[in-house]
This record gives sequence, structure tokens and C-alpha cells, in this order.
Amino acid sequence: MNTLLPVLLAYLLGSIPSALWIGKIFYNTDIRTKGSGNLGATNTFRTLGAKAGIVVTVLDILKGTAATLIPLYIDTNIHPLIFGVIAVVGHMFPVFAKFKGGKAVATSGGILLGYQWPLFLVAVAVLLITLKITKMVSLSSIILAVVAVIYTTIYAINTGDYLFLAVIIVLASFIIYRHRANIGRIKAGTEPKIKW
Repeated sequence: MNTLLPVLLAYLLGSIPSALWIGKIFYNTDIRTKGSGNLGATNTFRTLGAKAGIVVTVLDILKGTAATLIPLYIDTNIHPLIFGVIAVVGHMFPVFAKFKGGKAVATSGGILLGYQWPLFLVAVAVLLITLKITKMVSLSSIILAVVAVIYTTIYAINTGDYLFLAVIIVLASFIIYRHRANIGRIKAGTEPKIKW
């Protein structure tokens, strides 16, 4: 039970489809039928507006943070980062939304907030700066993933925390893979841009 219960809890936390529930409860809208159809913050911003987008972003971040902090409340020998990764898997393949979820960016950020908050601040700064320059959320997310790997490589060399580096590489791979369709549109010059 010390293994199964926290693992299940991490997955269920990640599976909470914030965008879907916020859309249905407060906007009477199934976000899966709007915009890109993705259950993530970006599609929420585009289809439901800034207020809903901010709420969904915060909730998706907190899912990763809450999962990472599970060992503080449940006695287990599993490393906190493993719970965070499981939550990200839940976010991408949520049991509450027919296993079709988001692209892992915000929930991955939540892991950083719960485990290594300075990197979370770096991630936010990188995302905002690249978003200002490129005006593309997808490209900014991909750049963020690459920067996170570089940062964590340096951090791991200095601290010996190579599990953290391995987890960041896994998360970055998730993010880039989940944006593969966006990469095609970026190359074709058809990727939507945001307006500031």
C-alpha cells in the first residue's frame, strides 16, 4: 500500500482535467470541441479567455507540485520526482477525460516548483521572454524544455543529482514529442501566434 496508494494518487492528481472542468462548469463549453481541442492552458486562453487560462495554468502547475510533495504526507520510499513524472503522465493521459490530455508543460513546471523552485523561476522567465520574442507558445515551450535540460545538466554536475537530470530529460522529451504537430506548423510558417 505504501507504493500503490501514492502512485495511484499521483496519477489521479495529474488526471484532473482542469481545462475541461473549468470550461464545462463556468463557461458551459467543452474545450475539446474548440480551438485545437487540446486540454491545456494555451487552448483555454484562446477559447475561454485570459481569466480561465490563468486559472487552468495555475491548477495544472499545482497538480505537479502536489504530486511531488506526496512523500511529505505519505510514508513511502519512492523518490518525489517519480510521483511528479506520474502526475505528468496522468495529465497527458487523464482517466477523467478518455486519456486525451494536455502537452505536459505546466504540470512539468509544477514538479520544478515542488522540487527545485529556482529552476521554476528560470523556466517562467525563459517562457515569458521567448513568448514575447516569438509570439508562439509551442516554440517557447520547446525552447524552455531545452533550456531546462541545459540548466539541470550543470546543476547535476555540481550537486550529483543525476536523477533530477534524468527526470528533466524525460519531461523535455514528453514536451517536445507532444508538440510534434506544432513543429510541423512552425516549419511551414502556419503556427498561430498570440497577441500581446
